[in-house]
Amino acid sequence: MPELAEAEFFRKRWDLVARGALITNVLTHDRAGIFRGTDPRVVRQHLTQARFLGSQAAAKQMIFRFSGDSWLGIHLGMSGELRAEPPGYVPQKHDHLVLVAPHHTLVFSDPRMFGRVLFHHDPVAPAWWTDIAPALTSPAFTLEVVTLFLRRRARAPIKAVLLMQERFPGIGNWMADEILWRAAIHPKRLAGSLTPAEIRALWRECRRVARLALDTIAGKGDYLPPDLNAHIPQTWLFLHRWADGGRCPKTKKPLRREEVGGRTTCWSPARQKL
Repeated sequence: MPELAEAEFFRKRWDLVARGALITNVLTHDRAGIFRGTDPRVVRQHLTQARFLGSQAAAKQMIFRFSGDSWLGIHLGMSGELRAEPPGYVPQKHDHLVLVAPHHTLVFSDPRMFGRVLFHHDPVAPAWWTDIAPALTSPAFTLEVVTLFLRRRARAPIKAVLLMQERFPGIGNWMADEILWRAAIHPKRLAGSLTPAEIRALWRECRRVARLALDTIAGKGDYLPPDLNAHIPQTWLFLHRWADGGRCPKTKKPLRREEVGGRTTCWSPARQKL
């Protein structure tokens, strides 16, 4: 499931090549599951002959703004991706939304169709975008609001709490594990059991991991890495958490994986004490 840095990576794939371009044609698979709740005919009507003005990513979502007061929202789901193909590209089976421009063809492909397309036609940005919680890197993501949120969910495992998008937008499974590992907090710890020092460490690592992920996975400025995870250092938990036999980059001792809060979770027993 793409998380905030992956959403920014894929947003850039369209934005860096097509910002300012005129959309000359829009192709859709009208019965595709990505259009649940959205009429693809309306998308085609408003985006054909519209100009791509800009885009943003927040949490696990992206929004693309077009002339004529049109807003296109995309959530990638589990298997979705955005690509920029050359002119004359012929859409394939899983290319459910295709925007044709003079120099590029913008493609939203999703084999499993857990992703979603949203559309809004209004001068004002849609509520499904403006209601997203403040970013982890924003001044509004304070130690105080995190402390209050944890107190209100005191009986829940901290791993499950970190996945709650209403306070931790964009954090998914791997980011939650990375944050807890860096903060030396066991994923099964109840949110209400954390000390003030541990909450501060958690808050600090949320901000740090978000920034590191954005800079490393999505690149800085107009730079886009050639591969989604091409430059992740060996010092991150990320590269060691997937396979059996992985070892903690800090303690060099075995990692452990099991289900916590309904999600497969990886941690270092030598570092993260229960």
